[in-house]
Amino acid sequence: MTQKERRLYLIRELLKEQPQYRETEIPEDEDGQRRLLRSLFNVRMPRPAARAFIEVQDAYLREEIRRKGITELADLRQVQEGVYLWKGDITTLRCDAIVNAANSQMLGCFVPCHGCIDNAIHTFAGVQLRLACAELMRAQGHEEEAGGAKITPAFNLPCRYVLHTVGPVVGGLLTQKDRDLLASCYRSCLELAGRNGIKSVAFCCISTGEFRFPVEKAAAIAIQTVKAYKARTQSKTEVIFNVFRETDYAVYRALLGADGAAEGCAAIR
Repeated sequence: MTQKERRLYLIRELLKEQPQYRETEIPEDEDGQRRLLRSLFNVRMPRPAARAFIEVQDAYLREEIRRKGITELADLRQVQEGVYLWKGDITTLRCDAIVNAANSQMLGCFVPCHGCIDNAIHTFAGVQLRLACAELMRAQGHEEEAGGAKITPAFNLPCRYVLHTVGPVVGGLLTQKDRDLLASCYRSCLELAGRNGIKSVAFCCISTGEFRFPVEKAAAIAIQTVKAYKARTQSKTEVIFNVFRETDYAVYRALLGADGAAEGCAAIR
């Protein structure tokens, strides 16, 4: 199958699976089809999918990621010992694990084509990721509290694992509890990485988007927490601070003294 044939097959199967959308017209243009497919992925509830669907989906998503361009950890340059700064699309980074800024449901973002990292990671990992997260939540029996971390396979992403953490939601003035919970997110992910033999972890800017944590303060906490953890535990886990916006990149670059740090230019689509 061509990539277009795969895309149309997936759209038709998802429309058949979700009766409320069966009358949706499939756009003629490629961009419209991409947006419709992503939307259908985003709103799909966690449930098993047929083997034939998974095979086509996996082939489609891996080709989409390949076309966006995969960045290898080996191609990045350290800005400090065991620490990297990279601006690019985290769904295209090949390292051991990437961190997802999740919500307390831990099921991914259900808003069609939303710009959050949770949406992007679940979209390009495939429907298996939402099901894996749902199984973790069923076993836990309650929503995820801020500051902890869970691990799942990465499925179709270039990395091996996804570490899911729920950051604090800032409702007004920044509190010490907000700061402590954010630091706990970074520590929990590093501890989970250590227990699972993960050698490299890419952190997104946890809580700085929809959760409204000020970027400069969040970056300072992220860097301080990672440095303190590595010093205390003698951890050899390599850490990539991944940013997507130029403003975030400038903040991390200043805090890390990282002039000329590696950048990636792929956009999340």
